[in-house]
Amino acid sequence: MAKPAIIMKIMAQKPSIPKGTRDFGQQEMSWRNYIFDTVKDVFRSFGYAQIETPAMENLSTLLGKYGDEGDKLLFRILNSGDPFAKVDAAAVCTPAGLDGAALTREVCEKGLRYDLTVPFARFVVQHQNEIAFPFKRFQIQPVWRADRPQKGRYREFYQCDVDVIGSRSQLCELELLQIVDAVFARFGIRVLVKVNNRKVLTGFAEIAGCPDKVVDITVAIDKLDKIGLDAVKAEMIEKGLSPESVSVIEPILQLQGSTEEKLAAMRSLMRGGSTSGLVSETGLKGLDELEELFALLKAAGVRQEVEIDLSLARGLNYYTGAIFEVKALDFQIGSICGGGRYDNLTGIFGLPDMSGVGISFGADRIYDVLCGLDKFPERLSSATTLLMANMDPELLGYLLPVAGALRARGISCEQYPEASKLKKQFDYASRKGIPFISINGTDEAASGKVNIKNLSSGEQRLFDKEDTDGMVAFLCQA
Repeated sequence: MAKPAIIMKIMAQKPSIPKGTRDFGQQEMSWRNYIFDTVKDVFRSFGYAQIETPAMENLSTLLGKYGDEGDKLLFRILNSGDPFAKVDAAAVCTPAGLDGAALTREVCEKGLRYDLTVPFARFVVQHQNEIAFPFKRFQIQPVWRADRPQKGRYREFYQCDVDVIGSRSQLCELELLQIVDAVFARFGIRVLVKVNNRKVLTGFAEIAGCPDKVVDITVAIDKLDKIGLDAVKAEMIEKGLSPESVSVIEPILQLQGSTEEKLAAMRSLMRGGSTSGLVSETGLKGLDELEELFALLKAAGVRQEVEIDLSLARGLNYYTGAIFEVKALDFQIGSICGGGRYDNLTGIFGLPDMSGVGISFGADRIYDVLCGLDKFPERLSSATTLLMANMDPELLGYLLPVAGALRARGISCEQYPEASKLKKQFDYASRKGIPFISINGTDEAASGKVNIKNLSSGEQRLFDKEDTDGMVAFLCQA
């Protein structure tokens, strides 16, 4: 019986994955796990413990937390069964045609999480009676954004988030920047940490005479690095700011100098020194917080370069205080880490007055930077340390206990399955990056010996079968 044309067409298609996603093979996964293991180790050293949340959340949890632009990037999930069967046509149709937004609300109740922070806030509210505050958690899971794929920007990617909630102390901000310092020091990556404060951005709007335009201003200036100052000014005017208001904000975005000079210049502007003559108490409070944070950074001896960037906005609406962004200095890519202080996020879910601060490490971009700078440790190329060559199936009873004893001591050991030519087994070890091979025949078995060769140096050693200590020491030398 001939197969239907549609089935033949599907069978003829080459397998593929959606744009903006990636496969990771064994070697790539060893590198990714190196990233995850490193950040986990640093997070735990500062007293943070791990949690996980579901890949999908109710859309009511996600919508309205990321601004209009963020909401557009949410992946919606169709309700199970036939989601269109009970749709009221009258409710989703207008004289002008189909109302797409109304239809989406009818057929989608859930969405893939956009980040880990909003689900974390939901988790805190839902489990508040089980939590000791301040609550310090880290979370390493994938997130999804319906963005246009490009270099360094994916639709599915992992975030490594670390947050503390239940304290307003700026020691929390300091701790997060110390974590950034420690993580990238371990990776051997030089970074620039940019810091600003959303209260200062609110001050921009207030001294510009348009306090109701804070969101429009922050969304526009968050694009400064991508589209340039002229385009940012044009966007602010398009959003309803007057040219006079934009003229107040423009020189702020161009401020240069040391931390002290930037803070002094901004204090003057926030106290009425701008062309508008308006004062912003909120902006002054933000400057106080920045000054305190930089004093703490100096006292703590943070090694990475940290600077105030008054154009830094970070486009998420839930930030209310300090905001951070981290960029690699020696590799061209977008920010590899970012976060900030949020005072009102849990209030949306019914737990008001619970301030938190967090930072997210972009594992996929860090991966690209480590690849680009060739910073991955060489020994990560294989999960296997020692390959037990298969010379004769009759010798397996002799060799398998040796492999078992080495595994019990933490050495990853692999037995080649078929008795094959040595060249084939050497090629296998080379392709997998296995650094050691053990080649044993009847002579070794008869004398109770185990032969191990270092494939990199060529050094070869003969051990007593029971000398597990000696074999481990030799295998751990590379």
